[in-house]
Amino acid sequence: MTKRTRAELYLLLITLIWGSTFVVTKFVLRDAGPFLYTSIRFLVASLIFAIVFFPKLRTIKKSSVFNGGILGILLFIGFATQTVGLLYTTASKSAFITGMMVVFTPLCQLLIERRSPKAGNLLGVAIVMAGLYFLTSPGGSHFNVGDGLTLICALSFAFYIVLLDIYSQDCEASHLTFVQFVVTAALAAIGCLFFEDFHIVVNAEFTVGVLYLAIFATVIALYVQARFQKDTTPTRSAVVFSVEPVIAAIVAYFVLGEHLGDLGVLGGSLIVAGVLVSEFSDVLFRTRGTDI
Repeated sequence: MTKRTRAELYLLLITLIWGSTFVVTKFVLRDAGPFLYTSIRFLVASLIFAIVFFPKLRTIKKSSVFNGGILGILLFIGFATQTVGLLYTTASKSAFITGMMVVFTPLCQLLIERRSPKAGNLLGVAIVMAGLYFLTSPGGSHFNVGDGLTLICALSFAFYIVLLDIYSQDCEASHLTFVQFVVTAALAAIGCLFFEDFHIVVNAEFTVGVLYLAIFATVIALYVQARFQKDTTPTRSAVVFSVEPVIAAIVAYFVLGEHLGDLGVLGGSLIVAGVLVSEFSDVLFRTRGTDI
């Protein structure tokens, strides 16, 4: 097994976890506001991570603090817009729109690393946009503020993936991960103070949900991403993450009874198809270029 294959298998495993988080978050948001929930989630994650990785964190460098801070800002924007968006849209739609980060990733590489997207990347963007239209069309389920916020989330996560690929080459994964957690928790706490009324209902459902999201979907998942993404490419990482909305839609169907409808299914299928076209552009279009 090659290093890249192993890395992509680990990324696939955490993608399966992330696919379940949309439904779990829906339940958690019944008992707390989105900013308060996000702050608690990442505060718990920070404490757990600090205990587990304390010896490594004692040697944290200034570069890791700076780079992790930037990643933390992007992570906060992504989670905040996604979580607030879930108040207004369904778990299935949120997952598929978040999956658009895959086609945004090559465009972010163009802006940050000056790597030009291939013809297949651009075609993938066009197919995904068509899918978004059908997924949120009036005949299916109209485009709402939650969908718009989730689009911002997808763009933020795309920038996050590209910068994580750059920063993880020179920084210790545990250092980057811990700083991200702390920054996200702090920014979410500030958001709670300014943008929502404080309310929380601590019950078994809320506690189990937050612990699941903090331990599995945050501590384990984001550390694995920081540890192994550098062994593949940003775009290949993003295409692995494209499985997430499919998992989310399946879980939402069985747990929440959500139905995308015929146009929704068509839109979701086009989004996944566009993602795959973008990823395999080097095979579909025999052009020379940088592997992205």
